[in-house]
Amino acid sequence: MSYLVYVAIFGTVSVIFLWLRDARIFLRTGLPGFRKAAYWGVAYGALASLGFQVAWFMPDYEILGLGLILGALYLQVNREKEKIWNGEGTLERFLGSVSRKRANKR
Repeated sequence: MSYLVYVAIFGTVSVIFLWLRDARIFLRTGLPGFRKAAYWGVAYGALASLGFQVAWFMPDYEILGLGLILGALYLQVNREKEKIWNGEGTLERFLGSVSRKRANKR
């Protein structure tokens, strides 16, 4: 097993983390851009998982698997989303912490 398999594991986990972060932000804010990103994140997570499986089970094609993962990562972060952070710190942005929007404002 090559060191590239560990890179594939990290890339796949990163893509899935970004998908779950987008889903969390959508659930907290209801913004349509993050809804679309969360839906597309399912496909990108599947593509990254396929890339990981190629890198893990076919050692001769590790580069192909890494290419699939990097493609999924590029597509995951290349979506147009609304700007929701106004001066929050890095940790809040990393975790996707945003203020909730209330449904019934009086």
